Amino acid sequence: MRENQTFNEMMVHVPLCTHKDPQNVLIVGAASQNLKNEASKHQTNVEFVDLQTLNSKNEKNIDVIILTDINLDEMVVANIKRVLKDDGLITFKTESFHKDEESLKKDLELVGENFWIAMPFRFGHDTAILASKKYHPTADIILQRSDLLNDLEYYSTEIHTSSFVFPASQHRALTGIAKR
Repeated sequence: MRENQTFNEMMVHVPLCTHKDPQNVLIVGAASQNLKNEASKHQTNVEFVDLQTLNSKNEKNIDVIILTDINLDEMVVANIKRVLKDDGLITFKTESFHKDEESLKKDLELVGENFWIAMPFRFGHDTAILASKKYHPTADIILQRSDLLNDLEYYSTEIHTSSFVFPASQHRALTGIAKR
């Protein structure tokens, strides 16, 4: 994972400010100290694990899963479904529309089969997807949490909301694939 403060803030704060009450969070993959610092700004139980640990978990008690550098496939999604609560959500990095439109669409379709909402969001030069079983990342943002975060370089409530906006042609190309 790159040492990139924008990445750290957006991968942590977008999902944790979207879920109504994230009590148990798994961050799967490489986690820099800066990413850990961002996670510590939330009043929640955060566990940093590798993919092997995710695969071995059996309890359905996780509210949010953040994949920092894990490529999503059917097996990873099956393991996520096994541990994620019924109102849980996930966030993971994907390819940008301009770099690899087909990979982005494939990732959206994969999570779209298992989640009510599957929306890409952009920040810096990165693209990620938030997939949720209940909470919408712009309609359900918890302002009491997002507005009160301190010592941020990039993330804000306004950036959170605007990161889900894509140019008209990309929006049309993703309509029917992204679940908004």
